Amino acid sequence: MNGLLEIVQPGIGTTVQDHGRAGHRHHGMPLSGWLDGPLARAANALLGNPADAAVLELRGTGTVLRVKAGPVRVALAGRIGATCLRIDGGRSTLPAWHSATLREGDQLLLGAAESGCAYLAVSGGLRLDPQLGSRSSYWRAGLDGVLGRAFQPGDQLPCGAWQLADPREWRCRSPWTAGEGPVRVLLGPQQDHFTAEAIAQFLSQDWEATAAQDRMGLRFQGEPLAHVNAAAADIVSDGVTPGAIQVPANGRPIVLLADGQTVGGYHKIATVISADLPRLAHLRPGIRVRFEAVSHAAAHQALRDEHERWQRWLASRETFLPPGTVDETALYASNLVSGMVNAAL
Repeated sequence: MNGLLEIVQPGIGTTVQDHGRAGHRHHGMPLSGWLDGPLARAANALLGNPADAAVLELRGTGTVLRVKAGPVRVALAGRIGATCLRIDGGRSTLPAWHSATLREGDQLLLGAAESGCAYLAVSGGLRLDPQLGSRSSYWRAGLDGVLGRAFQPGDQLPCGAWQLADPREWRCRSPWTAGEGPVRVLLGPQQDHFTAEAIAQFLSQDWEATAAQDRMGLRFQGEPLAHVNAAAADIVSDGVTPGAIQVPANGRPIVLLADGQTVGGYHKIATVISADLPRLAHLRPGIRVRFEAVSHAAAHQALRDEHERWQRWLASRETFLPPGTVDETALYASNLVSGMVNAAL
């Protein structure tokens, strides 16, 4: 049996995302996929979904969903909450890091993603038809269906129905959070196009995230960086990847994100390491960060450390009974009668 969600209100910046569309960059197709992979996988883990199941990436506010066919179990990950409007008139809250089961006719009013990025996972994952091996939205390519455009009221999202009789839900008392401290980078591949003073400046000053950001990239503002040859700030376009930090002629860095183009014509002063790339999804306008250069060995170790931290978080999940739920299995397994009397005596 399948579940079905309907878009009542599209909201702002809500898209379908999974692990991305690898293997098509030679066609000019970006990787796409979730901006914060560990956070998306945490939402899936609260439902027992495969780690790469498609989820809703929430970047703004105002999205409202209705269950057209169910029941459907959902879970939120990130700094976000939601309100459940039940078909029987009841109303409850769904905090992050908890799962909840919705019945046909129930609505889910999603709140604001306070850190700029959060995820909603659904039982069995979102089951839209894959395009080039992925269910990730990428509006610029005009892919078929809702993967190639913004949501509209009435759009439908097929998913899995929740069929287990066990009433217990899942939660995690400690949320998954991104790392702290400077954002670590590997210098290059074109750091030799910048003066030594510019490299030192790039690593020593705080850079402020601006409002000029989307899933394609993020612009920073700060003291401009000087190219060795200002007249040659533009280069012949060559390959770029998510995490590449380009510096155009104005000297202010641009870091590419999941929907970043496949080639670019600006010098790349550095590249954000894989372990820290998810942190960029949460750099709302006005947040300041600093970059730190590390070695390849340190970048590999950082990724191993993140994997170990993820495994510890995964082990911290637990089940719970929602308020008002009767655990019939526990009742039947208990000896509730300790004796009997004959009322006729």
